[in-house]
Amino acid sequence: MKRRSFLSAASVAPLLGVAGPALASGNADDGTSSSGEFDIVAKFVGPGPSGVAVLPDGRMFVSFPRHADNHAGATLGEVKGGVVVPYPSAELSLPSDRAPADRLMSVHGIAHDSAGRLWVIDDGKLAGHDIPEGAAKIVCIDPVSNRVTHKIMLKSPVMLPNSHMNDLRVALSVGAKGTVFVTDSSFGDEPAMIVADIATGQTKRVLTHHVSTQAVPGFMAIVEGEPRRYVPHHPQMVSGGADGIALLPDESRLYYAPLTSRRLYSIPTRTLADQSLSDEALAAQIRDEGEKGTADGLCFDQHGRLYTTNYEHDCILRRDSDGSFAMAVRDARILSPDGICATRDWIYCTLGQWNRLPSFNEGHNRREPPYLLIRFPVEPLTPLDALPASSQR
Repeated sequence: MKRRSFLSAASVAPLLGVAGPALASGNADDGTSSSGEFDIVAKFVGPGPSGVAVLPDGRMFVSFPRHADNHAGATLGEVKGGVVVPYPSAELSLPSDRAPADRLMSVHGIAHDSAGRLWVIDDGKLAGHDIPEGAAKIVCIDPVSNRVTHKIMLKSPVMLPNSHMNDLRVALSVGAKGTVFVTDSSFGDEPAMIVADIATGQTKRVLTHHVSTQAVPGFMAIVEGEPRRYVPHHPQMVSGGADGIALLPDESRLYYAPLTSRRLYSIPTRTLADQSLSDEALAAQIRDEGEKGTADGLCFDQHGRLYTTNYEHDCILRRDSDGSFAMAVRDARILSPDGICATRDWIYCTLGQWNRLPSFNEGHNRREPPYLLIRFPVEPLTPLDALPASSQR
């Protein structure tokens, strides 16, 4: 049938008694249905969650940044006994009159190292305010003593006025005492990677103009059924440069991606940690790993499989070592999947509904608490059968 004839037939269908809104059997989009199984670990009201880290002993930590909502709650908390306990103390995690360098201002990404210590990136920004000196920093907390053991201040020229220190990973096998890698997705349009030597505290801003850290001009995504474009300085969606970051289990290679991009990149950690190398030398060692969808958070499991959150399709994907992808979980409740981490048995992820912030919706706050923290198994459960194997033939 020609298209014109088809349209004509459709237009008169109601006159012939055909129910217009009804769909023929099989016409539903299977790709919008839920897939995979997950548990809701926690529900949050008040501040929205972002980063998550679960230690090998099961202790769970969640960050609540203040750059979009200058809230009065804890910016870093331990989920313990059904409540959020300010961590490592109320004095450090709650708002106070302390100098910005002496408290946690706005914790975003969090992770733990191979020694079981907790590392956080404090982006230093309170909504509606400039970032004060001393506010942006890398902090390490010993979960045994609950005390700060390392603090690396991020200052100019590493720190820019519009920096958004977003997420981090720590490789203790790289450098004398280890190296911290941080993504600066930028509140403006100057993203980069930050490298910090734990032993010396020396930092360097790298890959400031490389495609692997930059937002893609003209980028568009479909978020909750609405087309959203990347428009610098007039955002329609959560956007920015280098954001998601993940470390291979053997710490040999770092994977990362801009938020406003569909591509994935990687680089050897020892190369990136060498602060004597120029951006040109680093660029020569970067590998374009291909497309991975619209990801925010990234993490590896112990088998070397990469999990990528996907804010366009309300899902989390798994990228196997051969580069192939599989659907891990998909559900309409998986809105703006953000911070993600892996334990031996589980993948945890926060759902902050960031795309619903007023700044992306003409001043209207479309967020609907509670915000969720979910988890799903690294290895899907195998159905059990009480019948003897011989009877199943």
